[in-house]
Amino acid sequence: MISSLTAEKLACVRGERRLFDGLSFRVKAGQALAVEGANGAGKTSLLRLIAGFLAPAAGTLTLTEDGKAITDAEERGRFIGWLGHQDGLKPQFTVIEQLRFYSQLYAAARTGEEDVLEQVGLTRQRDLPCRYLSAGQKRRLALARLVVSNRPLWLLDEPFAALDAAGQAMIGRLMAIHCGSGGMVVAATHDPLGLGNESLKL
Repeated sequence: MISSLTAEKLACVRGERRLFDGLSFRVKAGQALAVEGANGAGKTSLLRLIAGFLAPAAGTLTLTEDGKAITDAEERGRFIGWLGHQDGLKPQFTVIEQLRFYSQLYAAARTGEEDVLEQVGLTRQRDLPCRYLSAGQKRRLALARLVVSNRPLWLLDEPFAALDAAGQAMIGRLMAIHCGSGGMVVAATHDPLGLGNESLKL
């Protein structure tokens, strides 16, 4: 299990624009970090740096697992569950088929896809092809994918997007459960996470 994520003097450059420089923070197991800032400030870029999709212009990112420091981006990716703006769904799959596909893809130790569908409020849509899902339902299924991934570090890009009040409360519960079991959350958001979390302003 990972015990912390540490960023030291991170810098990010996109094109010829330096989005941020000298950025440092630490998130421990069981904690959440809300990354706040105006549009274009670099919130999504920071998540992509952590995920290993982008290389930092300067600085280091370190995951600590059982006292071992992990600095390689590819190795770090094994611990990361990603929730971005793209749903990544196959339209011809039913909801349960899609979730089972993700469970097998991640080779996750966790089973019980039916229970996860109940957690995200998609039990009634179980056998519905994904192409018929609303934007909010697709978001819920993406959250179910995150749960079955069994990854300890969740990176969430605007996690409340496309969700109604009930859906926002649901993801709040999922984040609380994840952190309560020793996981970590880093979320780029305009909205409060409601977890008593730390905040990082860009």
